[in-house]
Amino acid sequence: MPSFTKVLIANRSEIAVRVIRACRHLGLKTVAVYSEADREAMHVSLADEAVCIGPGPARDSYLKFDAVLAAAKITGAEAIHPGYGFLSENSDFAAACAERGFTFIGPAAESIRKLGYKSTAKALAIETSVPVVPGTKGLVDGDFLKVADEIGFPVMVKAASGGGGKGLRFVRSREDLKRELEMAQSEAKAAFGDGSVYIEKFIEKPRHVEIQIMADSHGTVVAFPERDCSTQRRHQKLIEESPSPAVTPQIRSRMQEAAVRLAKAARYVNAGTVEFLLDKKGNFYFIEVNTRLQVEHPVTETVTGLDLCAEQLRVAMGERLSFDQARAAEPMNACIEFRVNAEDPARGFAPCPGRVDGLRLPGGPGVRIDTHLYAGYTVPSYYDSLLAKLIVSGTDRPAAIARSIQALREFSIEGPSTTIPFHLKVLAHPRFRSGDIDTGFTDEMMAAERAQKEDVTA
Repeated sequence: MPSFTKVLIANRSEIAVRVIRACRHLGLKTVAVYSEADREAMHVSLADEAVCIGPGPARDSYLKFDAVLAAAKITGAEAIHPGYGFLSENSDFAAACAERGFTFIGPAAESIRKLGYKSTAKALAIETSVPVVPGTKGLVDGDFLKVADEIGFPVMVKAASGGGGKGLRFVRSREDLKRELEMAQSEAKAAFGDGSVYIEKFIEKPRHVEIQIMADSHGTVVAFPERDCSTQRRHQKLIEESPSPAVTPQIRSRMQEAAVRLAKAARYVNAGTVEFLLDKKGNFYFIEVNTRLQVEHPVTETVTGLDLCAEQLRVAMGERLSFDQARAAEPMNACIEFRVNAEDPARGFAPCPGRVDGLRLPGGPGVRIDTHLYAGYTVPSYYDSLLAKLIVSGTDRPAAIARSIQALREFSIEGPSTTIPFHLKVLAHPRFRSGDIDTGFTDEMMAAERAQKEDVTA
């Protein structure tokens, strides 16, 4: 059985802090890696040991296989937790860890290749009778105009690798397809080193709903209650909640069964998330698998009372899951997570790095903060703009919303502009309060706000 006593965290910011705390809870030693830009970061001071692995840019530090693996070797770490982003879904890195004798705290390289690559994941979904969006059977490599005509416009062109909205294009007409396809290929190549794309039918006004899974090496796969990630901007999630206002117990059960079926077919082990689009009629369609722990995993932890990060570590040691499907299936309460980013919504969500001059965190029952911030910390310009995750729970959705408003009003970050005011606007919106939202809600809300301002100034 794999076993370890020291874990290197191949990441930064709040997720590195989160993993360090989970390791400490289990009595494991920790090693932080950091770039020169992160020398004063919280995760560096919290870990038992820390190793600088390069300059500020991620390509020169957090994305360098050899630097990360060398840090693990010199510190005697036996396991590597990749967090999310960076190397977390890189099958070559997972394979390199195994080849050099390190336990990769995540799925095996083979499972990442099967599920982390969108076109192969879709093929496996079809094979296992998981509903998929109509589209190309594989990558675009022939007469794409004919293929799109058969699917029917509008369509989406999607990168086969990666996520976060990169290499993604909406195409309304035949005349636009060639240009948009080439732009998607170029963007995907720049972002992921892979310009492969595929085409799918565009689903009108869907919700983005995902199922967290956890699997052990003994063949057990458990699926958790859904997370609704429909409040997003340009395919970047901003607010996540559970349960979804649109998901019935019957839909939840069918989604969970589909996610488990797919994971078992890929012989998946450790944490992952199966993502779906949900249409107005209650039909859901598989879109992708994130072969790692998600940013929004605290939502699932809150509605189930389970520690997913600690469970990742136990599973990586070869232990059986500490809970079964019956324990994890249904949400115990309602939870909403807000991504507090160093961005200015008034300027098109422009990044706002800089010094944090003051910090006041909210608290009270049902309020959790995952963050790496402290007063005096300087937010670097090299990385993702996430500053903190505010996770709020209540007995039901209205209670969680009311508590969230209070928590956001208490939350103060002096220095960088943040998305806190934006979140308060969302919570005040009648559509969000009623639960009648889809993936276009945020863009429509902001467009209406701009139009109102233009009318006032006209």
